[in-house]
Amino acid sequence: MLQETLTERQKLVFQFILSHISEHSNPPTIREIAAEFNMKSPNGVVGHLKALERKGLINRSSLKSRSIQLTQEFSDEVKGLPLSGRVAAGMMTEAIEQNERVDFGEFWTAQGSYVLEVEGDSMIDAHIASGDFIVVKRRRTADKGDIVIARTSDGEATVKYWFPEKNRVRLQPANKKLKPIYSRDAKVIGVVVGVVRKL
Repeated sequence: MLQETLTERQKLVFQFILSHISEHSNPPTIREIAAEFNMKSPNGVVGHLKALERKGLINRSSLKSRSIQLTQEFSDEVKGLPLSGRVAAGMMTEAIEQNERVDFGEFWTAQGSYVLEVEGDSMIDAHIASGDFIVVKRRRTADKGDIVIARTSDGEATVKYWFPEKNRVRLQPANKKLKPIYSRDAKVIGVVVGVVRKL
């Protein structure tokens, strides 16, 4: 795969480009990439973009500020929804991005969505079991009672019901044996829109 030739930093930059296109329907500018990675000079960003061009993932034009385009070669290589990692349904754990993809055909649109594999049983009463795949719509807000992927300030992610309360958020499991998680800084990074189970 094309992405297998990237350095870790190049992977992060490329994933940011993909996420920006998914969320905003247009590519990020050099300044936006620099701000995301706390780069003081745009030259560092340009270096990464040139590497992504050499490796066949993007094309750029010097005539536009939002000139990054995904190559046809990359588009042909990837099909389905991105398998972005595994998310805890028990103890919280970090959701780590991967290069695998899962294709569910016409069930859900791929635009702005991705797939996570569930580990743990904290959402079992919501019919989300360990080993299930959940389809997540990339969102930064959620309604009370939505099943969300929430991230805390230390980078950990978990799937839970979302209940905002005064000065905190209650991340409620769907398992009577488990207690809720309370957080003052939890953020929504996606809303669960589907579950796929292999029997």
